[in-house]
Amino acid sequence: MATSTKAATGDSDDRLPLKKIPGTYGTPFFGAVKDRLDYFWFQGIDTFFKSRMDEYKSTVYRVNMPPGPPGFPDPRVIALLDQKSFPVLFDTSLVEKKDVFTGTYRPSLSFTGGYRVLPYLDPSEERHTKLKTFCFNILKENGPRLFSEFSNAIGESFIVWETALEEGGTASFSTECAQFAFNFLFRGVVHRDPVAPGEASLGTKGGEHASLWTAPQLAPVASLGLPHAIEELTVHSFPLPFILVKSQYDPIFKFITTYATDALGKAEALGIDRNDAANNLLFFLSFNAFGGFNIFFPAVVREIGGVGPDLMRELASEVKDVLAATGENKISLQSLGKMSLVTSVVYECFRINPPVPFQYGRAKKDFILESHDASFEIKKGEMLFGYQPFVTNDPKVFADPGTFNPKRFLGPEGEKLISSVFWSNGRETDSPTLQNKQCAGKDLVVTISRLFVAELFNRYESFELAPKPAGPAGPTSQVTFTSLIKNAKT
Repeated sequence: MATSTKAATGDSDDRLPLKKIPGTYGTPFFGAVKDRLDYFWFQGIDTFFKSRMDEYKSTVYRVNMPPGPPGFPDPRVIALLDQKSFPVLFDTSLVEKKDVFTGTYRPSLSFTGGYRVLPYLDPSEERHTKLKTFCFNILKENGPRLFSEFSNAIGESFIVWETALEEGGTASFSTECAQFAFNFLFRGVVHRDPVAPGEASLGTKGGEHASLWTAPQLAPVASLGLPHAIEELTVHSFPLPFILVKSQYDPIFKFITTYATDALGKAEALGIDRNDAANNLLFFLSFNAFGGFNIFFPAVVREIGGVGPDLMRELASEVKDVLAATGENKISLQSLGKMSLVTSVVYECFRINPPVPFQYGRAKKDFILESHDASFEIKKGEMLFGYQPFVTNDPKVFADPGTFNPKRFLGPEGEKLISSVFWSNGRETDSPTLQNKQCAGKDLVVTISRLFVAELFNRYESFELAPKPAGPAGPTSQVTFTSLIKNAKT
């Protein structure tokens, strides 16, 4: 499944037919607005991509991606929607990753204290090396602590859900997910409970602060659940100013600068300015990690709930059997590694619901790109774009790709498919390095996601969910428990 790229001037006897990239950007301004209206209003995201793929009979084509004019002047991209073309976006010898983290625009630096934080840097930049080294060091030092703090935090949430069900008949998974996700991350890295009293305490508002601070940065490419006309005339047409969420950013920044003294001191030893390090730590914890978990965990619960109680009982049985075989009273990294069904379920959730659905990169030079069916000439400076949910549903790689199959990644044949799971700006079988843009915390994210499923079914045999709310759901899906059936031992 490796991407095949060759220099545009090179020759190859086995090259697929060279074709002109289909698609159009339309007339200036109006073509971009039309595509944006299709994307958000008239078609919806999946139909937007699928209809053009069918029209052009190609998984590679030209299109405008939101947000677009008047406030975002250049929305033109080349979409890559198959497993063969998409991985070029990971190849930093061919694409530049500078200022493309959120797409064809970059939010104001005011959101990050005036600094271009790590996700917006290309590996060729010196600050990228220093800041990614800082991230690697933080993860290495705090990995075991994050593991244990997650178990503690979700244990607190179990009590909240059970109490809510006893008192009111339903319990919001989504609301409490924001609480335990934020708490375990900051306890694990800052070494201070956000809820604990103190001069910079966040109380129970940490997750809310992080979500509100993140929202304007993603609003140009997301639906906030507002009426369509309001979103079109405001957040999808013009960047939102930082001043709207300064009161959300300030408390988190103060918490980090007050309590994360050890981490910030180590950043200074690497030659990183203390405020630069604090803003990167804020972004890493509040945007990357918290934001990702806050999207992904509800999707995991929704997918498992959609399969039904038989899968839930299998998961609960696997967790119980592994713990009994290892003689452990609680889940460890070692016992987690023996839970193959838990692992397969998590990979299938990443395949169906990659928490970062988009990837971007600007061509550094002319080259030839190959899809499954044809080759295309890419010119230096063109923006390449990939929509990962389509790529990880490629029918030439995955059988029955639209169906959630919890056992898809079991056994030797299933394990071969893991390399075709993309969510972290790289293959699942690749590793983040200083020279690439793969998520520094990729392995930790997978481990914590597996731990989430294991902890859930170590306590519960099954659960039931309220129907998914109709209409716009905003940036995250609301998930509500209507029942939680405990395992006999709990």
